[in-house]
Amino acid sequence: MTITTANLDKRMAEIVDKVHNGQRLSKEDGVYLYQSDDLLTIGQLANEVNLRMNGKKVYFIETMSLYFTNVCEAHCAFCHFRRDEGQEGAYTVTPQDMFTYIDEHAHPELREFHITGGHNPHVSFDYYVNYVRALKERYPNITIKAHTAAEIEFFSRLSGLSYKEVLQKLLDAGLSTLTGGGAEILSERYRKKMGVGKATSEQWLEVQRDAHSLGIRTTATMLYGSIETQEERIDHMLQLRELQDETGGFMVFIPNSVQPANVKASLKRYVSAWDELKTIAISRLMLDNIQHIKAYFINMGIKTTQIALTFGASDVHGTIVQERISHAAGALSPEGMTREELIWLIKGADRIPVERDSFYNEITTY
Repeated sequence: MTITTANLDKRMAEIVDKVHNGQRLSKEDGVYLYQSDDLLTIGQLANEVNLRMNGKKVYFIETMSLYFTNVCEAHCAFCHFRRDEGQEGAYTVTPQDMFTYIDEHAHPELREFHITGGHNPHVSFDYYVNYVRALKERYPNITIKAHTAAEIEFFSRLSGLSYKEVLQKLLDAGLSTLTGGGAEILSERYRKKMGVGKATSEQWLEVQRDAHSLGIRTTATMLYGSIETQEERIDHMLQLRELQDETGGFMVFIPNSVQPANVKASLKRYVSAWDELKTIAISRLMLDNIQHIKAYFINMGIKTTQIALTFGASDVHGTIVQERISHAAGALSPEGMTREELIWLIKGADRIPVERDSFYNEITTY
């Protein structure tokens, strides 16, 4: 591939050479890329790496998001999904209640339940285990992707069990993989400033390490666009890269932009398309040992997601049915998309749509 941008400065030319030669980028390289205004060169480099790793295939899954409870002990500054027990809008549902919702929206091609929610201290750990078991018994052919590493840390405190014991109980009940949230920015300065009242950076990473040791392949995220520095974003990626070198357990990285809840919120603006595309591209360049970078259409919007597919992304998530967490915070995108809409989105970017399962096994190529 030839970089078409004219008059590259010396530092960018060095990075271009590194990428062409398959050399790993440093922290200094990553920070430089964030500071550069040469978005097209960064995008071309990321596209080169993605084509090398994944060809023109872009993956999606038939998935349904489920939320059993929005009651949460944490009061994270960026979250508008959570409620206190007894507060208007708070809910904690039974498996039977969820069956009704699922049966109204499910179809034979559904492959995954994507479950996350509040850290509800008013129920026991058995509540969470039991609904995983109930779902698996009723829908045995659907993969259960449930709970963030931060939720696992919460379950450990709730139950008195170790992370591995918590994970094993969920595995025995029918869990197959974890969701990627709760990482936010892996910086204690950020977490203190943003009131992230859940797992520390090290605890989040330790849960992931334990999950990988049990054979659970997982997802990693980054919630960016508020108070974090560019250096903290790169440090976040490097911590994931280091753990991936150790365990090889991450399947995909998802950089999610923060959504402002309303005009009165302290966060006034959506992350720019420029920053979203640059972050997708830099993620692809820095995380050379994670196979996929996901452009999450819920946060990015449909058209920016399409462009992201030539900036290093190889996944657009899936059908979802009804997303609640980002929309509670003000996301403007659709709450879900049909299979046909996802295929249109991917083909519109001159990419090849591939339906996958939860572990990137290919089901159908369109």
